[in-house]
Amino acid sequence: MPRPPVSGHLAIDLLRAEFADRRLETAHLEAQLPRTRRQLAFTLLFCSLYFLCFFATDVAALGIVADTALLLGARLLVAACAGSCAWVVWRRRPGIQACRLAATVSETVALGCFMVIALHRPGEFHWHAMSLAIMLLVIYLFIPNRLATALAIAATATAVFLGLTLAYAGMDFAALLTMCMLLALVNTFGVLAARRYQHATREEYRARLVLEDAAERDWLTGCHNRRHLHEVLLDAAQARAHAGQPLSVLLCDIDHFKRINDSHGHGAGDAALLAFSKLLQAVAREGVDSVIRYGGEEFLLVLPGTGLAAGVQLAEWLRLRCAAMPVQHPAGGDAIYTTVSFGVASCAHGGTPLSELIDAADKLMYTAKRNGRDRVESLLLAAPLPKAA
Repeated sequence: MPRPPVSGHLAIDLLRAEFADRRLETAHLEAQLPRTRRQLAFTLLFCSLYFLCFFATDVAALGIVADTALLLGARLLVAACAGSCAWVVWRRRPGIQACRLAATVSETVALGCFMVIALHRPGEFHWHAMSLAIMLLVIYLFIPNRLATALAIAATATAVFLGLTLAYAGMDFAALLTMCMLLALVNTFGVLAARRYQHATREEYRARLVLEDAAERDWLTGCHNRRHLHEVLLDAAQARAHAGQPLSVLLCDIDHFKRINDSHGHGAGDAALLAFSKLLQAVAREGVDSVIRYGGEEFLLVLPGTGLAAGVQLAEWLRLRCAAMPVQHPAGGDAIYTTVSFGVASCAHGGTPLSELIDAADKLMYTAKRNGRDRVESLLLAAPLPKAA
C-alpha cells in the first residue's frame, strides 16, 4: 500500500491511540503486520497450552466425575480454537482485519469457556478472579487488537464474571466489593498500559516517517530530491506499475537564475525557487505525480498516465503562469519576475525507461535555452522494440 504523504495529518488520537488519518493508520498497521502475526501466533499458542494444562486443577478440585469431562471439553475447545487461529496466522499470513478477527474469536471463546469452568467450581471464585485478572492483562497487552475491541471484551467479561459471582459464590459484601475493586483496577491499568504501548508504537512510526521524508526531500522547497528519484521512481517495480499507460516528464529550468542571485541576492534566488516549486506542487496530483528538485534551479515533474499533448499543455500553462507571477523579495523592494524553459518527453505506452525520458527531456530543455528561453520543447519517444525470444 502506498504510504500517505508526511505532510498529511500526523496527529495521534489520545483516546483510541490510533492515527487520526485513517490512511496513515492503515499504513502503520501494514508496516507492523509481520510483527503482529508473530506476536499473535505465539501468544495464542502459549495461552492455549497453559489453559489446557490447568485441567489438572479441575481434576484436583472435582475428581474424576462427569463435570470433569465437561471442563476438559471446554479446555480442549479453547485449545483447538486458539491453536487453529495461531496456525492460520502463522502459516496463511492473513491481513489486518483477519488477524484482529482471530484475536477476537480466540478471546471470546476462552472467556466463555472460563465462565463455564467457574460455574462448575463455585467455591473458588476468589481464585477465578485472580485467573480472570491475568487473562485480562493478556488481552490488553499481549494479544494485538484494537484498544476499543480489547476494552469491550474485557469489560463484558468482567461484568459477566461479577454477575456470576453475585449469583453463585455466596460471598459477603466486603469480599465482593474487594473483588470488584481489584478487577476494576486491573482493567484500568490494563487500558492505560495498552494505550501507552499503542501510542508509543505510533510515535516510533511517525518519527521514522519524518526522518525518511527529511532524507528524501529538499530542505528549501519541500520537493523530492535525487535520492527519491533513484531509490523510488527509477525502481524496476515502479516502472512495471506504469507499464501500458502513457508517461511524461517535464524538466524545467529557471532562466538567468545566476543573474537573479547576482543582482538581487541569494535570498531573492531562494524566494524564486520556493515560489516556482510551490506552483509545481500545486498542479501535481497527490499520490500520482512527483516533483523533484533535479538540480540547483532545475525541477523535474514526473506525470504517470499523461500523454505528450497533456504534458505540453501543462508546461505551457506553467510557463505563462510563472512569467506573470511576481516574486516578492524577502527584504522588500520591487517584485522579481522570472521565466522558465521546459523540455517535455513522453512515451505512449510506458515502454520507455524513465531514465531515458529524463535524458531526452534534459536535451529538450537545453534546446529551449538555445532557442531563446521561456519556451517549451517536446518529443514523443517511440517504444523500444521487443527483445527476440
